[in-house]
Amino acid sequence: METFNHNLSHLFSQLGLNDSQAFIEQFLASHRLEQHESLTEAAFWQPSQKRFLKESQEQDADWCEVIDQLDALLRK
Repeated sequence: METFNHNLSHLFSQLGLNDSQAFIEQFLASHRLEQHESLTEAAFWQPSQKRFLKESQEQDADWCEVIDQLDALLRK
């Protein structure tokens, strides 16, 4: 079985976003999730980004750990 070591930079790239540390920090500073808001339903995602996040979670894909990390960071 092949394992992957994804990080936030890889996830942002996969989502079609700038994957630089500066952009990620700016994104995290300017986007927030409400207490009961699902990551996959946040208004700041494009439909294709929502679909990727949702499908990755539903399929328990190797992206899940870093998606969970992003979710937590958006709630701070």
